[in-house]
Amino acid sequence: MGKVRYELAPDICGAVKAIIESGVLQHLAEVSVHCVRSRGSRSSAIARIYGLPRPWIVVLGYNPGYVIEVLSEKFDLLSTDEKIRVLIHELLHIPKTLSGALRPHGKYVNSREVWKVFRKLKNTPYYERAVNALS
Repeated sequence: MGKVRYELAPDICGAVKAIIESGVLQHLAEVSVHCVRSRGSRSSAIARIYGLPRPWIVVLGYNPGYVIEVLSEKFDLLSTDEKIRVLIHELLHIPKTLSGALRPHGKYVNSREVWKVFRKLKNTPYYERAVNALS
């Protein structure tokens, strides 16, 4: 199989921005999240999130930031609501400290938490913004 190819994903960034601006994940108001779409991966994942480790933040003088990668072969086949839930799942990995670290699956990152945030989001006008960004 060929190399994995990455491209910027403004549609995903638009949906993530709407989710963050909705306030349903209040601690993310100041976080920097960038989005890419990969093609050609053989991973079983639908999406992944990467944090910039603290030593890099200090050495390079960056603010903490995160990158969400969606794997096109799987993510693009999902319904819009499923895509939004996947993005919420990835955002739940970002800790309140915004340190560049990631939360593991468990107490804060699980399907119950995803559905709780999704239901809150659906009751805001930002849900439509997220849907429109993905359309």
